[in-house]
Formats: sequence, C-alpha cells, structure tokens
Amino acid sequence: MRAPIYGCLERQLDLLREQSLQVGRLPFTDIVSAESLAEALTHIKGHWKDRVFTPVVTLWVFLEQVLNPDHSCRAAVARLIACRVSQGLPSCSSRTGAYCQARKRLPLSFLAAVARRVGQTLDSRADAGWLWKGRRVHLFDGSSVMMPETPENRSEYPLTYNQKPGGAFPVARIAAIISLSCGAILDLGICRYAGKGQSESGLLRGLWGLFRPGDVMLADRLMCAWTEMVMLKRRDIDTVCRLTSHRRADFRRGTRLGKYDHIVEWRKPPKPRTVDRVLYNSLPASLSVRECRVAVAQPGFRTRSIIVVTTILDTERYTRDDLAGLYRARWNIELDLRSIKTVMQMDTLRCKTPELVRKEIWAHVLAYNLIRVVMAQAASQQEVRPREISFKATLQVLEAFRPLIAGQAHLGGGRRELLYRELLHAISGHRVGDRPDRFEPRASKRKPHHYDFLTKDRRLMKLDMLHKFRRI
Repeated sequence: MRAPIYGCLERQLDLLREQSLQVGRLPFTDIVSAESLAEALTHIKGHWKDRVFTPVVTLWVFLEQVLNPDHSCRAAVARLIACRVSQGLPSCSSRTGAYCQARKRLPLSFLAAVARRVGQTLDSRADAGWLWKGRRVHLFDGSSVMMPETPENRSEYPLTYNQKPGGAFPVARIAAIISLSCGAILDLGICRYAGKGQSESGLLRGLWGLFRPGDVMLADRLMCAWTEMVMLKRRDIDTVCRLTSHRRADFRRGTRLGKYDHIVEWRKPPKPRTVDRVLYNSLPASLSVRECRVAVAQPGFRTRSIIVVTTILDTERYTRDDLAGLYRARWNIELDLRSIKTVMQMDTLRCKTPELVRKEIWAHVLAYNLIRVVMAQAASQQEVRPREISFKATLQVLEAFRPLIAGQAHLGGGRRELLYRELLHAISGHRVGDRPDRFEPRASKRKPHHYDFLTKDRRLMKLDMLHKFRRI
C-alpha cells in the first residue's frame, strides 16, 4: 500500500509517532512503533484507494478530532489542510465528505488493536517502583455514554425500563480494565445499557483474558461475586473488592488472623443464569476468602467502616493496612473515567451510527492511552509516579505545545529532543496534590437554566409549536 500524502507509509507513521512524542531517546519511545502499527494494519481487508485519506492519515485526523475541544469534522479537516500546507504539499478539499467516508471504511478492529497495543505495552513496561508490592494491579469498573438520537442508534441501543420515547438519548454501557500503575486502558467492552446479558459482569468475562497469573483485580462491590472470584482464582488471579450488600461478615467465625481480620469459607451458591451447567459443576464446593474491617475516620466521609474482601490469604506479606490502602486506590478508576469522559468530552458522542459510535469510543481510548504514554515519559524523567501527574494539565500543556510540535520538521534531532524534554518538564511540574482528607459538599452554587425537559421527540415538539403559533 502506497501513501501519497507523505510519499511513503513510513513517513506517515513517523508523523503519527512525532505527534505522540515517540521519537528520540525519550523513555517509552518504542510503544508506538512502526512494527506495531504495521501489524495493526493487517486488520484492514480489501482495497483501499491510494489517495489523501489513507488508513494512517485517517487515524491521525481522527485522533486530532477527539483530542481537540472542537470535535467537529470540519475542524478536523481544517487541521489536516494546515498540516499539508506546512509540509509543502497541495491542499485538499475543505469539505468533510471524503474524511467521513474514510472514517466509515476504517475497520473497528484496527482502531481497537492500536488502542489495546499502546495500553498493554505501556503497562508491561511500567517501572517496578510503580507496582503494588511487586504485583500488577488492574482496576475494573463500568460507566455509560450517550449518543445522538438517530434511528440506527436507537435500534442498536433501545430504551431502558425507565426511559420514555423522545425524552432520552440512546445510552451504551462501557466497562474498562485500567492499569493502576500507569493509568492506561488495557481493554474495553461495549454493550447495551440494559437487557439480558448486558452487564458489567458479562463484559468482565470477555475482557479478563488479558490477566496474567499473579495479577490482582481491584473492583467495587459489584464484582464481589463468588463465581467470578473463583474463576479468577483458578487462573492464579486474586481479587480485592468491597463486601457486597447481599452478604454479612461475622468475625466470630472462621480462622482469626487479627482484630477484624479472618478467613472464612464461602459456599458454592446456586447456579447463576450467566454460567452453563458444565462449567458450574466443575467449580469447587467453596472458596477461601479473607475479610477485613477497615475504619474510616476522616471527616466528611459518608462511610464510617468498610469490609474489604480478597482472595489474598498471605497475612505476613499483605497486612490489613496494605489491603485497606490498596482498596482506597480503587478511586483512581473513577478519576480515570472522569478524565476520558469529562475532560476528553466522551460522555456525549457525536456519531450517528452504532459502528461509528464504537469507533469514536476506541479513538478516545487510543488518544487517552497516548496521553498516558506522555505522562509516563514525564514521570520517568523526573523519577515520580505517573499517578502524581495531572491528566488535565498534561492535556493543556500538549495543546499549548501542539503548534511547535507540528512545525518541528525543519528542526534537527537535537533541537527536537530538547523541545520534547522541555514539554515533559512542563508536564511533570503539575503534580496532583496528596489530599487524602479532602472533602467537598455535594452542592452546586451555579443555578441551573430554567428550561423544561424535552419529554418527547424534537420533531413532534416543533410540530406542536408550529400548530400553536398558527392558532394564535
């Protein structure tokens, strides 16, 4: 496949790598390599016309679209024109039709493969000092995203039990596995928000293939399920979560390890609907689980005590305080989901078909992981943890340096690397304050706009307004 926009495929890959700070002698510069992108290109089947919007160029424009505050296709094409002119190439059409068609042709598997590759490679090369007691911890949680009200989106993501026709946007459920050490998204699942088989547990079963023996899954109380914990333990993967409300902890029973710390046997529950009979019969009759009660004495916190449940039974290496501190780190996934949904504006998507909606989600994931790579580079340069650097500040600094990075083609290798190091130094200066005792009131000072809710289809509301004005 030839690439006419920059003369060859390698030059396009170099542009993509330069935009994500993957050149020079900086740390983690081989995460986005030409080999990994060429391997992802194998997901593209069939003939692709050798014109402006090749797969790599389309991917680059898509990333620029989700990274920029203006998510419109018009602004994305305008940035491509500016890039072509700066490279001395002829300008292309400012109309968005060619880009939208190229984005439709871009396979979803290609976007997902690149995003997974970046996140998993960054996690595998995380510094040993970023790990928890030498073990890799993976956060798991779910969320939801909204999309435009179109017949195609509504057919794929129908109304839920508490939604009325015309009064709500289509909603999709997402669930992500995120690395605690570097914050990269390792994998992500998408399904309908409600319905049979549409749950976070179901998405977890489709994602836990990336876990390796010795890993730890850190999740909320929804994942405190006997079946999932047993199936993970059989693969030598431990679970740390909060005790579900369906169980009660009785510290007078079991093997006492210390004050409010014991090991109990959870018996095999009745077969759930999500597990077939053959698999259910192969599971053991009970599971050894460790329960620890942790007191929360911080002012402003709603919960006074929690019970941490884990399959980690080694009390000498993993104390109750260690488990309490690890579970407290679970809040990082809430911040990560806020970063990709609120900071990167993924909470409300723009695409009008389900296929493009999923591509838009994976484009956000890829852009998010590339930002996490930059944060890891800055952390490694300053010998701090990536979790100590602000994601929002990183995005702001990258936006400020973007014109310099785009116009660096005329710079020599030394000047270009100096520019990158100055960028990383500016990023590392924005640290996330260690404020474990901070609390804020759940109230807003800004008054909401006094508009009625749109309770039915917009077209019908406009017809009602038209009839009303005609009567007047």
